[in-house]
Amino acid sequence: MRRALTSLVFFAALVAAWQLVVEKGGISQVMLPPPSNVADYLWQATADGTLESATLVTIKRLLIGYGVGLLLGIPLGLFTAKFKTCQDTVGVLALGMQALPSVCWVPLALGWFGQTEAAMLFVVVMGTVWSVIIATSDGVRSMPPIYLRAAKTMGSTGLHSWVRVILPASLPYLVGGMKQGWAFAWRSLMAAEIFVTILTGFGLGQLLQYGRDLHAMDQVIAVMLILIVIGLLADKLLFAPWERFLHRRWGTGILK
Repeated sequence: MRRALTSLVFFAALVAAWQLVVEKGGISQVMLPPPSNVADYLWQATADGTLESATLVTIKRLLIGYGVGLLLGIPLGLFTAKFKTCQDTVGVLALGMQALPSVCWVPLALGWFGQTEAAMLFVVVMGTVWSVIIATSDGVRSMPPIYLRAAKTMGSTGLHSWVRVILPASLPYLVGGMKQGWAFAWRSLMAAEIFVTILTGFGLGQLLQYGRDLHAMDQVIAVMLILIVIGLLADKLLFAPWERFLHRRWGTGILK
């Protein structure tokens, strides 16, 4: 309760400071609208269904792209940790690709797939898979060797060692990689939705771009706030409980 109250007071102070800067700072409300204007847009967009529709479209694209990235990244990460050849090839490639901004994939996606959902999916997958590969590989290689030696003395070999020893021991690191992959997927999807215009569904990225084109900064800020809220909810409801459970389960840390 105390932590929640502290957060509430902090964000209330931020909103009050924002309002004060707009009113007393001589800043144009066109460029920096007050919180009341942003709240009005959120109310109107929610009432007419625009915000709900755009959010559902974006979440659907995100989940599909993120899921494909996990399906590709986790096995490749395991191979990278297991075989030195993969570490010297796929591992090095993943390190290089992770440093590449997601927006760099947009021109290729448009050239290969055109203005389609496949272009957006490609950008999201490329933004996700590399960080998952690196996290999976690092997690497996960070496992204490005594675990595997103990398992071998008890007769565990091959696939059994991977399923019952290596993967469970590396799960705390893997979840951290999944969390990082989620963040990269978000950024990749926003880049894709801003630059790829399709008629099969308008997401939050398109609303952000339309707000910029129309100089409707209240719309731009409102969409940014929605993205922040979704990111916080994903962390608090999905990743944080899982991380706490795994760290306590495997004794790798105490999260209060």
